[in-house]
Amino acid sequence: MRIIRVMCSGRVDMSFVLRAFQKGIDGVFIGACHLNECNYIAHGNYHALNMVLLFKRIMEHIGLNPDRLRIQFMSGAEANIFVDSTNDFVKTIKKIGPLGVSEGLDQDTLAARLADVGKLIPYIKVTMRDKLAARAEGPYDAVFTKEEVDKLFAEVIAYWIDPEKCQACTTCFRRCPAEAIISAKGQIHIIDQDKCIKCGTCFEVCPPKFRAVTKLVGVPAPPPLPEDQRGVVRKAKEKEVA
Repeated sequence: MRIIRVMCSGRVDMSFVLRAFQKGIDGVFIGACHLNECNYIAHGNYHALNMVLLFKRIMEHIGLNPDRLRIQFMSGAEANIFVDSTNDFVKTIKKIGPLGVSEGLDQDTLAARLADVGKLIPYIKVTMRDKLAARAEGPYDAVFTKEEVDKLFAEVIAYWIDPEKCQACTTCFRRCPAEAIISAKGQIHIIDQDKCIKCGTCFEVCPPKFRAVTKLVGVPAPPPLPEDQRGVVRKAKEKEVA
């Protein structure tokens, strides 16, 4: 068992847990302060609890045993709880077996599913930000429902720039927080779907006179135009030619 110390359990991001599983770790245990006993008055332990509850549902969605992830609340003076809970967790993981094996997932399938989740983590955090920031109250299995998470994955948002409307004004390029928009002078802009965090900034800032950014729900974005076909023909010039 490898122990990694953090200043607060709220610092344990969803991407950290995902990365552990991508590295082949069979289980992740998170130790946190007792609820309502936060030393930093930030209640990060609630953030950690919500993250764990949500990620357990995500694990169920991709076919992993959610018991591979656990959070335990304890104080720094309760070494007995730490010892007992970690020993019990290790026994549980040994009983479940190696990651993916007991779930019937081969390594390629497991890697692909975890990679797909990794691409969606920013989107999931934005979509679920209110619940992730709330103080969860029991029953904990009802905080994030299976149906809610299944719908979240089924209705994944994608943003796409319509090449017939884009006038290469660079507004979306300059405002994108993830630097996911490929831009060049006089060329139709392209959204790099692998970098896009689905925050919707491009959709919001695209000038109304163009409305080139389209919000897609539950369907993938069309493939980008080849680079040699991205030249913009200004609308004013089109009128002159006509």
